[in-house]
Amino acid sequence: MIERLGNYFSRWAHKYMPDPMIFAILLTFLTYILGLIFTKTGPFQMVVDWYKGFWTLLAFGMQMCVILVTGYALATTPVVQGFLRWLAGIPKSTAGATLLVAVVAVIAGLINWGLGLIVGAILALEVGRQGYKNNRKFHYPLLVAAGYMGLAVWHGGLSGSAPLLVATKGHFLEKEIGIIPVSQTIGSSMNITVAIILIIVIPLVLYLMSPKEESKFQTIPPELVEVGKEPVTPKTEWTIADKLENSVVLSMIIGFGGLVYLVYYFATKGASLNLNIVNFTFLIIGIILHKRPIGYVRAVAEGVRGCAGIILQFPFYAGIMGMMKFSGLVAVIAGWFVAISNSTTYPVFTYISAAIVNLFVPSGGGQWAVQGPILVKAAQALHFSVPKTIMALAYGDQWTNLFQPFWALPLLGICGLRARDIMGYCMAMMLIGIPIFIIVLFIF
Repeated sequence: MIERLGNYFSRWAHKYMPDPMIFAILLTFLTYILGLIFTKTGPFQMVVDWYKGFWTLLAFGMQMCVILVTGYALATTPVVQGFLRWLAGIPKSTAGATLLVAVVAVIAGLINWGLGLIVGAILALEVGRQGYKNNRKFHYPLLVAAGYMGLAVWHGGLSGSAPLLVATKGHFLEKEIGIIPVSQTIGSSMNITVAIILIIVIPLVLYLMSPKEESKFQTIPPELVEVGKEPVTPKTEWTIADKLENSVVLSMIIGFGGLVYLVYYFATKGASLNLNIVNFTFLIIGIILHKRPIGYVRAVAEGVRGCAGIILQFPFYAGIMGMMKFSGLVAVIAGWFVAISNSTTYPVFTYISAAIVNLFVPSGGGQWAVQGPILVKAAQALHFSVPKTIMALAYGDQWTNLFQPFWALPLLGICGLRARDIMGYCMAMMLIGIPIFIIVLFIF
């Protein structure tokens, strides 16, 4: 049954799911129309709001490009390649391979969303490569879908934007709700229960979704199997420039400086991870393991080809977020669900509203900024738990990442697939998981 469900949505996605850029344009049109209908914002002002938001994700877009290329460059070092080949050589079937990738991606995503995204993508790629080389037929699109699962659990993990934000002194809702420690949100019994369930259910469902007939397998494209080989200039022909480009000493010096800072950072801040420190760690370790500066440059050049979708589409999503925020459309949508809620149904409707808003505002922190004040006010009016409200929003935000291709762009760039190749499996997983969240939110 689960395999048939996955196949059905996969066929649907192949037929109807356009390139993520078209998805972003269609969402732009829809947001514009909804803003005109449900807010007092006029046609011209909606365009102004669109532009006001258009460039607000430039810094974040650059961070995403950096995590893609530094993660890819790190994965192509001999040491990491050796480990990945060993790990990728364990599974003997497409179901086992899918299970392995999903477990690693989910655990990494709970540690840090950026780590989960890049680790899941790289492992899916390497498992596909090793299967091809060892003449084991793996269904590559399902492997890549499994590699994306870290984004389905991240907001309930250690890098969850909303829970971490409300635990930070000086956050924008401190006067209304005070400081809420992570022990009441990420560390709550409800969230730990959800995390355990997802670690078990997500890999199991994808395992059962694996095609049984080899005729249905779509193996990794042959052009993705071989990692680019670095050309090496014969030493007898080396100029001063060649010697500098191939100098191990230069890499070790800059690498040592980076390691000094990393030791200082983790000694003073503990295990606190953010996107910048993850990127810096990938960068420094990659430089050291590649040994020669020119080798790292070539690895980055090879990885940067996957950044096209990020560069093109992030501004459009920022424009959508601008229209949602400045027109007040987010408040309207959230208000609909608040109006029909009571103290029993409120967490479920919060979850549903967050799931819908995430399609238009695919940023956990951004979504909390525009939706949080409304939800907090309603929770207080209903005498409902604010920490549970925060987690209900977090669950809705993370779960529709399985329908929204925004966060899949770096993964697709690394793995060389289109959104329609994997999103059908993701949507099937999304539908299967919705009752889990609703039940948990009612029980706790």
